[in-house]
Amino acid sequence: MTADSSPLGRLDRALTSLRGLAVGDALGSQFFVPANRPLLKRRELPPGTWQWTDDTEMACSVVAVLAAHHRIDQDALAHSFAAHHDFDRGYGPAVNRLLRLVREGHDWRELAAGLFDGQGSWGNGAAMRIAPLGAWYADDPEQAIHQAEISAYTTHQHLEAVAGAMAVAAAAALAAAPGGPPGPEALLDGVVALVPESAVASGLRRARDMLDYGDAGTVAAVLGCGRHTSAHDTVPFALWSAARVLGDYEAAFWTTAEVGGDVDTTCAIVGGVLAAGKAGTPPSEWLERAETLPDWMAAA
Repeated sequence: MTADSSPLGRLDRALTSLRGLAVGDALGSQFFVPANRPLLKRRELPPGTWQWTDDTEMACSVVAVLAAHHRIDQDALAHSFAAHHDFDRGYGPAVNRLLRLVREGHDWRELAAGLFDGQGSWGNGAAMRIAPLGAWYADDPEQAIHQAEISAYTTHQHLEAVAGAMAVAAAAALAAAPGGPPGPEALLDGVVALVPESAVASGLRRARDMLDYGDAGTVAAVLGCGRHTSAHDTVPFALWSAARVLGDYEAAFWTTAEVGGDVDTTCAIVGGVLAAGKAGTPPSEWLERAETLPDWMAAA
């Protein structure tokens, strides 16, 4: 069995992953509200409509560019990020400034390369938005990591950020395999084989060795859970959490959210990877409670 490689088949997978990402992001973000934190301990849903953050907004641009170009066009992606940039969605200061300047006509290449004294950003932003691209390339994980690398460079040019994006894309591509996702160890082994040597790759090897740990808090203490918002502090734990229960979105979400850290981002990554496999799509009630995708997505 092979994955549907038609544009419509690819888009269907990417949109399914995007919805899973958006629900994880939107629900995860609710637990930054102090009044909702007791609900997290009881695994109860917060009231109201859950609003998504920059994670989903940028992922929408990734899917829109894939739909239009059938690959990542860096200029189109950078300008989509800038055109749809909503300051109130929780962007980091460096990316806020970069996108504002791109909107004003500056070159994204110079801006992204110049971040953090020319080292580029190693934040988790390139990883948080990329799972739908992995789902798009379910038939070709190597192309998934190549396109993820290209996409990362529009905002994040440090090796760790790029490796983080490649890892999440690889995980989503493997999870979306037409014969069903691999087992937890095989998934992480497959991801490690596809990403460059980096702190992200080292963290993924540790994550593989900790798959039998039942206490997510202990795992997060070792791997990190996004408290420093770096790719290597975020991606290994998120993929550990995703790999263990690829067919159970609800269980993966609560395991990921309960440890704290950058909850909207870790849950966005987990949600996007699980939903790429369709067996791990969000509960229907959760889909209904999450904010709908932006109107411009339909036009795109």
